[in-house]
Amino acid sequence: MGMRFRPVEASFYDQFTELANHLATGARILAEMLADGADHEAVAQRMRDAEHAADETTHAIIRRVNSTFITPFDREDIYSLASGLDDVMDMMDEVVDMILLYEVRHMPAEISGQVELLQRCADLTSAAMPNLRSMQSLEEYWIEINRLENAGDKNHRRILANIFSGDFKTIEVLKLKDIVEALEDAIDAFERVANTVEQIAVKES
Repeated sequence: MGMRFRPVEASFYDQFTELANHLATGARILAEMLADGADHEAVAQRMRDAEHAADETTHAIIRRVNSTFITPFDREDIYSLASGLDDVMDMMDEVVDMILLYEVRHMPAEISGQVELLQRCADLTSAAMPNLRSMQSLEEYWIEINRLENAGDKNHRRILANIFSGDFKTIEVLKLKDIVEALEDAIDAFERVANTVEQIAVKES
């Protein structure tokens, strides 16, 4: 009797798209947290819900890869991509939580620019994930994410220079620095996701 091979499990593609969509939602919620008059408690709760939903999708991917005989691409790459996407969500949740716990009501305008970069990264990642199925049109994605990360680095330095300019009280500087560093970490994490996608595409080409 000949061996039977189960078909490659293709639902991973849908799950990665779902996970990336959670990030796009999280980035929008983060932007809401910076709006004047925002209800920080309510926005933070919505972010916690979004983060929980992302965790559930991540766990579903891990369960599936552990129970699937033939995966669409290397198992280690699946783990890396899933954990990388989940890390971004955790970092955005951390920023929102800091703003809530530190009771920060007013932030330098430049911080909004960083959040806009995060939103752009999230939207690009969400749009790119369905292309894993064909491994087409992905190069533009990781190139643009790299460009946005470089822009984020420049913004980061300018924001730090601003908050250390002497215009802010010491306690405000400490709070803002934590938030600014967490935003920078989230943007860097998007670049790591894009690098993982590039590695997968190169292997599969």
